[in-house]
Amino acid sequence: MHSLSLAAVTAALALFHEASSAPATNGIATNLNELAKQKGKLWFGTAADIPQTNENAEQTDKTYLSILTDPRSFGEMTPANIMKFEYTEPTQNVFNFTGGDYFINLAKSSGAKVRCHNLVWVDELSPFITSGTWTAATLTAVMENHIKTTIKHFGSSCYSWDVINEALLGNGSFSSSIWYDTIGPDYFYLAFKFAAEAVRSTGKDIKLYYNDYGIESPGPKVDALLDLIKHLQHRHIRFDGVGMESHFEVGSTPSTAHQLAVMKSFLAMGVEVAQTELDVRFTGPPFYTATREKQQARDYYSSVAACMQAGKGCIGTTVWDFTDRYSWVPGAFKGQGGADIYNETFVRKPAYYAISEAIQGKPCTVC
Repeated sequence: MHSLSLAAVTAALALFHEASSAPATNGIATNLNELAKQKGKLWFGTAADIPQTNENAEQTDKTYLSILTDPRSFGEMTPANIMKFEYTEPTQNVFNFTGGDYFINLAKSSGAKVRCHNLVWVDELSPFITSGTWTAATLTAVMENHIKTTIKHFGSSCYSWDVINEALLGNGSFSSSIWYDTIGPDYFYLAFKFAAEAVRSTGKDIKLYYNDYGIESPGPKVDALLDLIKHLQHRHIRFDGVGMESHFEVGSTPSTAHQLAVMKSFLAMGVEVAQTELDVRFTGPPFYTATREKQQARDYYSSVAACMQAGKGCIGTTVWDFTDRYSWVPGAFKGQGGADIYNETFVRKPAYYAISEAIQGKPCTVC
């Protein structure tokens, strides 16, 4: 993992921010976080893979960092990887929070809030988990220790935690994972119980979320999650919000009406919602033609408009990194890409301006 002094990064970025401005293009305001907060949202945010856990080099890219840490643009940062299990507890009961602390301090340098991500997931697990022989009791103890130790370490530096990530299949049943396969469905409730106990011990108000994809349109997966929330509430276990990941394909993004309907169903349960990983990818090249970028802009507009129309219960939107230079999409979906709101050379795409107009409640002029 590359090491770089946060003080050096902060000093260099101050020069970039002093020299930069946020000019309007075609009369469209461009400070997305400022606009979102003016409209009652907590933020417009982005994920960042810092410190990098792959070959990318966001933390040493001065242009990238100057945009990431400009509070006019982004008021929230989500660690894409560094707070996941394999990085925070690489060996049983041996914790490493160095990378997570670096991320928190970078976010604090620009006043950004942090959605901490994530505690319990099927992927990016430490080898001691995946190669171990477990009973329900022994794995539950490991899960409890990991959740409580991690939450207590970061404390109120986290606005929220994604306690469980992606636990459901499209049909609403639990997906196979070492947690479900060993502990059974109770792992879901136990994870939130342990997280709630940890938050209570800190004396802070740290929100507890479930985060998933494929819950942006009505259907069996949404119905199943609503039922899980109901059971958590019946058990008097704290549950604060739903993260709607919102990974979409250009031309196949759910409508504003469908996204808004789902948001309202969660809000009716007394919990908040957030768009947590928004991107809209092309399933094949070309990625940068005017006609195709116009459709992508329409898809981004439809999504952000849903959050705006949901009122304060939808607390904000986070994109899953902001530039195609560091997008996760090409590595996960061969031949696909162009998913983000800046291109690979940090030029704002029509989607960026569509988001601005959606936040302001204006018709989309770039769609």
